[in-house]
Amino acid sequence: MTYENISVRVDKETKRKFNSFCDSVGLNPSSAINLYIKKVVNDYKIPFEIAYDSSVPNAETVAAMEEADCISRDPSVKKYKDFSEFLAEVQNAV
Repeated sequence: MTYENISVRVDKETKRKFNSFCDSVGLNPSSAINLYIKKVVNDYKIPFEIAYDSSVPNAETVAAMEEADCISRDPSVKKYKDFSEFLAEVQNAV
């Protein structure tokens, strides 16, 4: 079997903790990473959940919410009772 190298950059403290963990379970880092890679290839998925907290809006969403708030408070902006009223005005303008 032919082997290939993979280079991975990781911060010093994470590497130290990883090496310590591998040592505590009787593996070297290369074997541990190979186990991970083989698990991904065999199952065709990342072997743990990757998620984000969707309830926390990103900067673009926060900016849009702030803009909408400003628009809703601006007395010079025309208001509509519902979307169909807005849509009727847009269609009549064309």
